[in-house]
Amino acid sequence: MIIYNDTYILEDTVEQEWLTWMREVHIPDIMATGCFSSHQILTVIDSPNDGITYCVQFIADTIENFQDYYRTHLFGFQELHQQQFAERFVLFNTLMKTVD
Repeated sequence: MIIYNDTYILEDTVEQEWLTWMREVHIPDIMATGCFSSHQILTVIDSPNDGITYCVQFIADTIENFQDYYRTHLFGFQELHQQQFAERFVLFNTLMKTVD
């Protein structure tokens, strides 16, 4: 199983707007690509960063599913996020594989 993790560090003032947009627009659009089988939103309790830190994880059944997302969709979705919340967040991503 492949886990694609987006970590967002948000300004405090944008948290509720961001969370609503993620739940109602962004995540449903990403899930509609068919590249991921599930997702989850987590908040980081002990983040050393200023602001509020969230992780959004998308689960792909295979590396090929993730690669399809990466090639076809990733940069478009990142651009939409940037347009919606410009200068009010920092983003970094991580790709992980479960260990059996």
